[in-house]
Amino acid sequence: MSFSDMMNDQLLLRKQSGEVVEGIKAAVTPNLIITESYDVAIESGDLLVRKLPSGLEETFKIIDPGFYQGMSGISSGYKISYKKLGIPEAESEIKNITYNFHGNNSRVNNNSTDNSNNVVNINNELVESVEALKAEINRLELSAEVKSEAIEVVGAIEEQCKNEHPSKVVVSALIKSLPTAASLASIGSLIVSLL
Repeated sequence: MSFSDMMNDQLLLRKQSGEVVEGIKAAVTPNLIITESYDVAIESGDLLVRKLPSGLEETFKIIDPGFYQGMSGISSGYKISYKKLGIPEAESEIKNITYNFHGNNSRVNNNSTDNSNNVVNINNELVESVEALKAEINRLELSAEVKSEAIEVVGAIEEQCKNEHPSKVVVSALIKSLPTAASLASIGSLIVSLL
């Protein structure tokens, strides 16, 4: 009988990051959980869950993963010291998972119904006008120094336009600091009117 033949338990790993890995072959003993090596790192604070034949689950919080390097026919793996959690403790551990969201209208609903309406105002015309301002500066015959300073000013205008409530006064002042050209003044007045 090989060492891996003794691993009769199939566990589910819940990482603190929220990642879930199923099918971890292990041997659960009263003092340790022994696993073979896996692609995913097992760390302190992660949870291992074992489904019992009765349908109930046992949850183990990892105290020390205890990675060991394999030798003479025994593959690498973990000798995990753990704390067995009761049902309330296990539920509170699972509820403390952190979710990170990015982008417009990002959200999550756990065991709830979301009837909210979210409005995201992305003013494409404003974005296009700022891009047109950059293109016009690059098109104009300006010295390298003047062109560089003008592009820097457009960057400041662009940052101001990204604010939830951009300041017309600040944007107007920035536009006035650009080189004198009818085309720049025209695009600049369009940008101010869009704010």
